[in-house]
Amino acid sequence: MAQTQAIPSPNTAIDLYCRQEADTAKIAEQLAASCEQFLTKQLGSHLNISLEGDLGAGKTTFARYLIQALGHEGKVKSPTYTLCEPYPLQLQEQMVTVHHFDLYRMRDPLEWQEAGFAEHFDVPGICLIEWPEKAEGTLPGFDIQIQLSAGTDENERTMKINAITASGKIALQEFQLK
Repeated sequence: MAQTQAIPSPNTAIDLYCRQEADTAKIAEQLAASCEQFLTKQLGSHLNISLEGDLGAGKTTFARYLIQALGHEGKVKSPTYTLCEPYPLQLQEQMVTVHHFDLYRMRDPLEWQEAGFAEHFDVPGICLIEWPEKAEGTLPGFDIQIQLSAGTDENERTMKINAITASGKIALQEFQLK
């Protein structure tokens, strides 16, 4: 079972340890619930979430569980080759879109802008970005940063979830592992 330690500070940070993939799924579900509450209370709002970690750390798996927990019923494709996969979702009475980015294959930091992806950061919903460091500072700021590390077993993970902005802190206020 996932263990959590909430650290009270102005920059909300949550440290987690997952022994199996089911724990990762549970954390993604809880984060989805927190983000959904934020987006439905703050109509028209947007969250930028970074997913950081080495190859094989579980970024895409976490993104898949998060998007499904927000209500997407179909397959969640890895955007490794397309750079971005959009997922329009109905959250209560509001339409939002989760844009899932994977920047791993980018060769130039401005490639995502040239593709016209910058406009996705202004629409209601979430931009979920894997490998944000590939954009070398050209992305808008992040509200929530998630750092994943693989453990010694292929299903073990450690996660650190940091709220960076006021919006991120509000979104994480509701985060609870049950």
